[in-house]
Amino acid sequence: MSPHVSITVIALKTLTLLLGGLITFLAYRAYRRTHSQSLGALAAGFAVVTLGALLAGISDLIVELPIQQTLLLESTLTAGGFAVIVYSLYTSD
Repeated sequence: MSPHVSITVIALKTLTLLLGGLITFLAYRAYRRTHSQSLGALAAGFAVVTLGALLAGISDLIVELPIQQTLLLESTLTAGGFAVIVYSLYTSD
């Protein structure tokens, strides 16, 4: 991978981590304020999606897992997080 692509991927993963963390924090804060189970599930879903991005970056750059395993890890956590988000939006308190 060229250095320009690596730097771009790192920058985008960092942005994803920051924005995902902010969304998770805001949803969790709303959950704490309202005690709404739906908001708690929403925060958990975004946390799982964000965790997927973080672990994919770590497994690619630090642990140096093969790209197929990194993509499998990230895709699994993203799909699981989105499933929790769908659940949070489908259910009502």
